[in-house]
Amino acid sequence: MKSMYLAFLTLAVLTVVADYGLHRAGFSVQDVTSGPAVRLD
Repeated sequence: MKSMYLAFLTLAVLTVVADYGLHRAGFSVQDVTSGPAVRLD
């Protein structure tokens, strides 16, 4: 059971780090799908 909790914790940490890293690299959904004429607030 302890290894399952560790796997869930690892998955949660990896998800947060990947989301933060992709936003910093410019791969957010808003940046990828919007054109230069779109203003995002």
